[in-house]
Amino acid sequence: MNAQLNDAELNAAPVDDAAQPTAPSAPAKTAPRDAAAIAAMHDAEAADVHGDVSVDELHLTAELTGADASSIASPDVAEYAMRLGDDALILSQRLGWWISRAPELEEDMALGNIALDLLGHARSLLHYAGTASGRSEDDLAYWRDEHEFRCAWLFEQPNGDFAHTIARGLIASIWMQELYTALARSTDASLAAIAAKSVKEVAYHRDHAVQWTLRLAGGTEESRRRLLVALTDTWPYTDELFRDDELHERLGDIAPRPSSLRAGFFRVWNAVLAEAEITEAEYTNRKVGQSSGGGRHGNHSTHLGPLLAEMQVLARRHPGATW
Repeated sequence: MNAQLNDAELNAAPVDDAAQPTAPSAPAKTAPRDAAAIAAMHDAEAADVHGDVSVDELHLTAELTGADASSIASPDVAEYAMRLGDDALILSQRLGWWISRAPELEEDMALGNIALDLLGHARSLLHYAGTASGRSEDDLAYWRDEHEFRCAWLFEQPNGDFAHTIARGLIASIWMQELYTALARSTDASLAAIAAKSVKEVAYHRDHAVQWTLRLAGGTEESRRRLLVALTDTWPYTDELFRDDELHERLGDIAPRPSSLRAGFFRVWNAVLAEAEITEAEYTNRKVGQSSGGGRHGNHSTHLGPLLAEMQVLARRHPGATW
C-alpha cells in the first residue's frame, strides 16, 4: 500500500471545519519595563546559565567499576593496580593526540573512543590503588612525578606515524586481552570486576588493531614498508610485559603472573601475522634485542617526562580549581 497520497486522494479528503486555520489574534500588549528591570533579569539568567557545576560536589566515584566504599586495597594490590592503571592512562594520553590528526575522520572517532575506554580503565584502577593511601585517581594522575609512575615502556613511546600507533596498539590490545581475561578470575573482587568490564572493551581495541594491521600489510608497497618498520621499532618493548617480579610472588592468586600470559599472546600474535603474511625475520632485529625496560620500578624512557608535563600542567598550575 502506497504511504503517499496522490492529488486526487488529497482533493477527495473530507474537510474538518474545526481544523481550518483561524485568523491570528492581535498580540497581547505587555506592560513596559524599565532598563533597570531588564538588566536585573539578564543578570539573573547569566548567573544561572551553567547552574552549579562544582566538580567537588559531584560523586564521580559512583561511576567507577569496582568502586565499593568498603574495599580497601592492600599495599601490594595497590601497587599492582597502579601498574595497570598507569599503562592505561599513559596509552590513553598518547592516543588522544590523534584526534583531528588521524588519516580519516572515522579514525579520529575510533582512536578517540579507544582512548576514552582506556581512561575509564585507568580511573577505576587508580581509584582502587588510591584507597591504600587515601588518594584519589586525580591525585595519582596529576601529582606524582615521573619516577613514581609504573607504566611499561611500550605505552610511553611516541605515536610516530599511523603505522607505529597501530603496531603498538596491536601488541597492547592482545596483551591486555590476555591479562584481563585472566584477571577476571582474581580472588580480589574489585580487580575481578574491573577486569570483567575492561576485557569487553579491549576486545574491540584488538579487533581495530588487527584489521588495520591486515589492511596496511596487504595495501600498497609503502603501507607494508611502514608497517614492517613500525613492528621492528616497537617489538623490543614487548618482553617487559611478560616479566615476573617479587610483587607477583606476593600476590599469589590475586593476579596472574605476566609470564603466564605469554603463550596466549603469541597464539593470537602469530595468527595475525600469518594472515598478514609477515614472517618473524621481517620484524625482529637480532642486533637490537629487547629493551631493558624498568618502568614497573620507576625507571622510564626519556619520552615519559614531556608527556607528563603536558598532561599535568593545568592541575599543577591551578591546584584545587573547580568550575
